[in-house]
Amino acid sequence: MKLRYKLLIGATSIAAVLVTLAPTSAATGKSVRSDRARSVRFWTNARVKKAVSRDFELNARTHRFDLRGKPVFPGTVTGASWTNGGKVVDTTGKVLFSMGSTYYVCSASVVTDSVLNRAIVLTAGHCVYDETNNQFAENWMYVPAWDASPVVLDAGGLFCESTLYGCWTATSLVASNAFAAEPGFTVTASQHDYGFAVMGTGGFSGLQLDEVAGSQPMYTDATVSVDTETWAFGYPAQGKYKGNDLTYCRGLLSYDGKVGVDWSTYKLGCGMTGGSSGGPWFRDFTETGTGGGAGTVFSVTSYGYGNSKYLYGPFLNNETAEMFVVAASSTGNVLYGA
Repeated sequence: MKLRYKLLIGATSIAAVLVTLAPTSAATGKSVRSDRARSVRFWTNARVKKAVSRDFELNARTHRFDLRGKPVFPGTVTGASWTNGGKVVDTTGKVLFSMGSTYYVCSASVVTDSVLNRAIVLTAGHCVYDETNNQFAENWMYVPAWDASPVVLDAGGLFCESTLYGCWTATSLVASNAFAAEPGFTVTASQHDYGFAVMGTGGFSGLQLDEVAGSQPMYTDATVSVDTETWAFGYPAQGKYKGNDLTYCRGLLSYDGKVGVDWSTYKLGCGMTGGSSGGPWFRDFTETGTGGGAGTVFSVTSYGYGNSKYLYGPFLNNETAEMFVVAASSTGNVLYGA
């Protein structure tokens, strides 16, 4: 049986658009603190229009993950538009970032921390670190409540001016060295495909992100059981999706039993496409009513197989929890475990 494996951040190169970017930290994890004003200026409407999702697909012949720009699940999809409002609309956001001369989009969520002077966003590792060129992403910007923003991407102007709350930029990014040390997106990389972005003040209010958007608790204590009711959210941007609608899937959790992966990642029936990478997976989720749109995040969208209608995500574990602690005090990009 042929398998086609695909990661959910879509991407294609934009050869016609070349920009000069500030130096990015290499695999040492060293970094100069992000310049918020520079990142906000960088994301013009024209650049946001050119941002593509960053996906990976397992090549059945080479058994390696290759970067792809095609829809993750051609044909019928199962993701539906989220119309129930609630907390998840504000705590789930869209991410814009650049790697070299290519602009990308991912999904992410604000997770609860106890630090007063920062907010922490959880996403996929491949949405913060370029595992092929061994460098962190640049111009990393988070937009909460994208679904509720009256976004108009005309030819000119700065994108953030048309959003609901404004934009927040990363002061540091944290990824696992076990992810970064792989030669590409491998099975091992998929098992460590989580990362954090530390956000400073921003938006129209000049407040911390979690003060404006709220946050959701994160679960890293143990592997979540099979058949747990799971809700996955994100901003798919390929195929029938245009990247502007908060989309969700709901189903019973299982594990990826493919040979080589061997039950080491989660599996959920879902047809969201590229752009949904990094979006949160919830357990104990309240759909409507008082406290609606709230749950506990236990994984993020990582990859998919091209010929099936499932998404896959890493186990959030002790390493994730330790990286979260590092993010609470980091002042520059960090490769945890390097």
